[in-house]
Amino acid sequence: MKKICTMIIAILGMATGHVQPKVDGRFTLHNPGGDAWKAKVVSIPWEGFRDRFGVTDTVSFRVVDVRTNAEVPLQLERLGSKDPIHLLLQVDIVAGGSVSFRCEPRPRKVVKAKTYGRFVPERKDDFAWENDRIAFRAYGKALESTPKENAHGLDVWVKRSREMVINERYRRGDYHRDNGDGLDYYHVGYTLGAGNMAPYFRDSVWYPGNFTRWEVLDNGPLRTSFRLHYEPVVMDGRRVASTKTISLDAGTYLNQISVQYDVEGLDTLPVVIGIITRKDPSVMYIDEQRGWASYWEPTDPKNGTTAVAVLAGVPIRARVTSQQLLLQLRIPTGRPFTYRMGACWDREGTFTSAAGWNGWLETQLSKEPVQAGAIVSYR
Repeated sequence: MKKICTMIIAILGMATGHVQPKVDGRFTLHNPGGDAWKAKVVSIPWEGFRDRFGVTDTVSFRVVDVRTNAEVPLQLERLGSKDPIHLLLQVDIVAGGSVSFRCEPRPRKVVKAKTYGRFVPERKDDFAWENDRIAFRAYGKALESTPKENAHGLDVWVKRSREMVINERYRRGDYHRDNGDGLDYYHVGYTLGAGNMAPYFRDSVWYPGNFTRWEVLDNGPLRTSFRLHYEPVVMDGRRVASTKTISLDAGTYLNQISVQYDVEGLDTLPVVIGIITRKDPSVMYIDEQRGWASYWEPTDPKNGTTAVAVLAGVPIRARVTSQQLLLQLRIPTGRPFTYRMGACWDREGTFTSAAGWNGWLETQLSKEPVQAGAIVSYR
């Protein structure tokens, strides 16, 4: 029997109707899971928080940890709308523990950006994004005019810096060499790269081409999310339209990707999530029943080792081709399907072996992806 444990937000002893936050406006977060939250970004519905504490000025309030009186990093998530949808907090809570916080009527400190993303028209329509651990890139339509460079999967930019590096790397125009903060040495080619999804029909991947339109929904400092739109493809006489909404939080190595396919006359669609493989010895792990896989790449003598993982969240069927590991599944059409993908670099220092990477991924399996507009929950 599956048991859903939900992060409990207990708002204690406050009345509504005030135009400014009350001093000592307390609330409690509870971590019911089996692992500690370390610098974890959690989501609280903004409307309930706002009404409980009477917050009318989104700038003139802050949240502090009652234990330490330290100000808590926060972000108002808007999901592309004008008004806030969620209050995001970055917190530390031990497994099974609770921590009280206080809303105070004071201007808060500016939170240093720990996530960032942007469209890069100066580099053939890339969309690049990063957090304080790792960086990624998706390819735009302009790249299709350069056959020697064209690629369709997701790219990884490894980094060892906690700073945001994307703009500086593009400014230098020298991101294939390590200048001290990491580099782009991950090869994608005509594959799904680091965990992209595509339709799968008649034993073939139906690449939709590169994105043609983009929207930034939120851009840090704790969560960056954006949406990519793709031109429809015709598969077996049916028009298949798709969008991908990608979200990356501070402090993690995993993106959340919500893909929606709209196909007239089909309720479900066969798809694959792919990871490019290499010829040299590597470490591949596949768990079809629990729906996840990881690939610890061959070590590059000059640049180290990149690892990639996909957490589909549902049972999969794995197939290894000469170019890539494909995770096959069927997903509903007309609504988003959410999975997670991510990467790490051994020279960043957190994961230096396949065993360490897979061990951390195991701790993430029990966690549901953070759905838009929902409180963080655990299974």
